[in-house]
Amino acid sequence: MAQEVVLVRHGETEWSKALRHTGRTDIPLTEEGCRQAECVGEALRGRSFALVLTSPLQRAAETCRVAGFGDVAQARDDLMEWDYGHYEGQRTAEIWKEAPGWTVFRDGAPNGETAEQVGARADRVIEEVRAADGDVLLFAHGHLLRVLTARWLGLDARDGRLFALDPATLSTLGYERETSVLRLWNREIG
Repeated sequence: MAQEVVLVRHGETEWSKALRHTGRTDIPLTEEGCRQAECVGEALRGRSFALVLTSPLQRAAETCRVAGFGDVAQARDDLMEWDYGHYEGQRTAEIWKEAPGWTVFRDGAPNGETAEQVGARADRVIEEVRAADGDVLLFAHGHLLRVLTARWLGLDARDGRLFALDPATLSTLGYERETSVLRLWNREIG
């Protein structure tokens, strides 16, 4: 199997810059986020993809558009970020005042999603990706892509905690013979 799956985390937003948990709040890219998206586009120039999917949330969709793939991208709700429920917009330090030692991967989010629920969404995306006849490009969000990577590798969704992912980075999933592998992770662009 030669298929590659290129993952792009959206560019910077005001909330990602401030380390606020940004799930379903639909906020735009910053000026720096737009510049980062342009750099992603330059890094991917000349690559062709059998399938391009994006989260419908504007920070991912805008990264996709600015990078030059908006005309061919298909939105998938399953690529939306983790629903942080009660913790939406908060920083981890603020959450720890209410729930000491909390982690989203272990504890989920009150009135939001659990790791298993996010993993189920990631599994549906992976099924679609594996059915594509060629390379695939995904534009999405940090925690969702971390869970998707864990599931690609056959790990539990909670193991997404092991994969740090910065804004506007490139990562690549693929195969070594028949084994699903991580080929590149968190490569900064520009």
